[in-house]
Amino acid sequence: MTISQLSLQFDFSLRQHNTFGIDAKAHAYLPVTSVETLHALRSDAAASALPRLVLGGGSNLVLTQDFPGLVLHMCSRGREIVGEDNDAVYVKAAAGENWHALVLWTLEQGLGGLENLSLIPGSVGAAPIQNIGAYGIELQERFHELTAIDMESGELLTLDRKACAFAYRDSIFKQRLRDRAVVLDVTLALPKRWQPDLRYADVAQELDARKLAQPTARDVSDAVIAIRTRKLPDPALIGNAGSFFKNPIVTEQQRNALLERHPQLVNHVQPDGAYKLAAGWLIDQCGWKGKSLGAAGVYEKQALVLVNRGGATGQEVVHLAQAVQADVLARFGVTLEPEPIFI
Repeated sequence: MTISQLSLQFDFSLRQHNTFGIDAKAHAYLPVTSVETLHALRSDAAASALPRLVLGGGSNLVLTQDFPGLVLHMCSRGREIVGEDNDAVYVKAAAGENWHALVLWTLEQGLGGLENLSLIPGSVGAAPIQNIGAYGIELQERFHELTAIDMESGELLTLDRKACAFAYRDSIFKQRLRDRAVVLDVTLALPKRWQPDLRYADVAQELDARKLAQPTARDVSDAVIAIRTRKLPDPALIGNAGSFFKNPIVTEQQRNALLERHPQLVNHVQPDGAYKLAAGWLIDQCGWKGKSLGAAGVYEKQALVLVNRGGATGQEVVHLAQAVQADVLARFGVTLEPEPIFI
């Protein structure tokens, strides 16, 4: 395969390829369905020299301007059970697969383990980059390995959990391998001795309301879907990138000082003794829920979500985010860090 055989498109609108629905353009756009496409790209000096943006479901980025380089849109498909041992069943999925569709497929196969991560928008390939998490589970807990290509050397990499250097909404792909590696597929280890994870009160309460004392993995998934549907807007109807800010981590001393001034502070102790604060609660206390700056706003039902109220630019989203950050810092002395990438 050569570059002339690739489906390169120029001056390409990305409006339908980012969940915020921001109308920005890419200088060049290339759908990627196989590793051969990436090898062909590497062999062309002019194309490989362009700035690169790897795009999955477009659910974790804010386009603040037109992108002057090449967008690689991961469109590969495929999912299969590839093995098992005494502890787990191993499922491999291509980077371009929809994450939520994969979760539902594993449940159809009778496999639990991903149910708490139901309805998270985006693609499979983006999941380890962000180390996605929800309702007490992070991807790293179900991760086995992935395959990626190093776009500088052309080498195929197989990385296990340790090599991925997972942290809270972080991985090696946002650090040393940023702008260098492209994830091709992900293999997950789904536990044979499955137990429901009901640490989050919202999930336990939803199951209790459904009178499910011994829930199945499907029951937990249905509960999570119901909760997320109530709290979070559908990007097809209201442009958004899901949770916009990370929940800040503070020391016990910081948390205690905040509790003295704000007794209702929502906080959760972490395994290392630090405390995770609820960013949505902090934003809500600053009066931002339902407010707007220009065409960008804070969602009425969940202050952690910024939305496009119609025709918002990336710069409007950035200005709103900065205003929210400034108010939270002024009131609580806590810095909020955005989850999405700004392009």
